[in-house]
Amino acid sequence: MSIRVLGIDPGTAVTGYGVVESADGFPGRLVECGVIRTDTRQRLWQRLETLYEGIEELIARHRPDALVIETPFYAKNVRTTVVLGQARGVILLAAARAGLDIVEFPPAVVKKSIVGRGGATKPQVGYMVQQLLRLRRPPTPSDAADGVAVALTYMLRRHRLRA
Repeated sequence: MSIRVLGIDPGTAVTGYGVVESADGFPGRLVECGVIRTDTRQRLWQRLETLYEGIEELIARHRPDALVIETPFYAKNVRTTVVLGQARGVILLAAARAGLDIVEFPPAVVKKSIVGRGGATKPQVGYMVQQLLRLRRPPTPSDAADGVAVALTYMLRRHRLRA
């Protein structure tokens, strides 16, 4: 059975994404990865609208079976945490409206699943994404690699549960 997953590393300025597909096994293949950038000079609601439309477009183009997103980390700056929550909200709304399964993983679980350590660095995550998907180089920018890592975490955990 083939499955396609859209992994999201949420942000208001830069949201990383990765689309990974697997047919009865792991590793899968990278379909696409990249970032959705918003204009930091715009008002927050305009940036959230841009993010929502970007996620909607990815869902329409790739028709994933699931959207997998990182849960929020709690920043020292309360405003940052609240704004990140708003970005996650529009992403979750787009996925819910498309009827996708939605799965959430904390950042430490993603890092532990991909690298083996919950405190892994961005370069370590990128390198392991490269190795797991047999890519010539890590996805760039690092936000895109993080989006792919989120999707791969779902694939790894799904595979282990079926085994």
